[in-house]
Amino acid sequence: MRYKTFPGTASTALELENLHQLRLTWLDQTEGDVLALATAYPAGQHIPHHHHNQSQLLHAVCGVVMVTTKFGRWMVPPHHALWLPAGIEHAVDMFGDVSMHSIYVRPESVDGLKDHLHVVGLTPLMDNLIREAVNLPANAAANTRAAFVMGLLLHEIPNLPERPLGLPFPTDRRLAALCHDFLKAPSPHTNIDHWADELGMSRRTFTRVFRRETGISLSTWRQQACLLAALPRLTEGEQVTSVALDLGYNSVPAFTTMFKRMLGTAPRSYLYAGT
Repeated sequence: MRYKTFPGTASTALELENLHQLRLTWLDQTEGDVLALATAYPAGQHIPHHHHNQSQLLHAVCGVVMVTTKFGRWMVPPHHALWLPAGIEHAVDMFGDVSMHSIYVRPESVDGLKDHLHVVGLTPLMDNLIREAVNLPANAAANTRAAFVMGLLLHEIPNLPERPLGLPFPTDRRLAALCHDFLKAPSPHTNIDHWADELGMSRRTFTRVFRRETGISLSTWRQQACLLAALPRLTEGEQVTSVALDLGYNSVPAFTTMFKRMLGTAPRSYLYAGT
């Protein structure tokens, strides 16, 4: 198996834009089953829609990354990564200063990799493997240690636990419009009967249609929308109390309960884990 790392760096917005184009070209032209690269992006940096022929494991070392496709929106905070199958058009936005590590894998070179887009939690082992991979020398193809690092990394990808940090978009035009309006001001108090009335449906029919369109219930979708709205603000240092009350939670404990249910730990513990 062949491995390559990309050595380029950039600092200004224009340099980052040019570097991104260079990397897309590099990904298309470089022979290698596994390609690794690291990039630092300033807060607010936007990468327009694009795709690549390799599947990508995108890891935010610091800051929060939001990836948007026609299928939905995914948030990648620290200690997580996004598995992005090959060929999917996506745009990327940075919240806070972002240090991004990416591993690109040619789908035909490895068996057992998942074919759906999802966020995963990183184990300490995987976190360290990614850090090692992006720092391998450019001539790592002939390096025995590189082969072990990349081989173990690929072995671990299918075993990473999925996390509820995605927000699927419905394909129904009217339902999608309601969802996009909700995202402008997400709230934990959305009334399912109001949404059903807006679409001229009974509560039961709406519930069935929403789950068919998104794969999850409105309650779960609403919680994930609130979580995705909260994470960039928390990562940038905003107080938990401010975020919770601004999102419409009646109390900080109510917000913390939702957060723990979705991510398995309280906001403060989550933000400082691994630092």
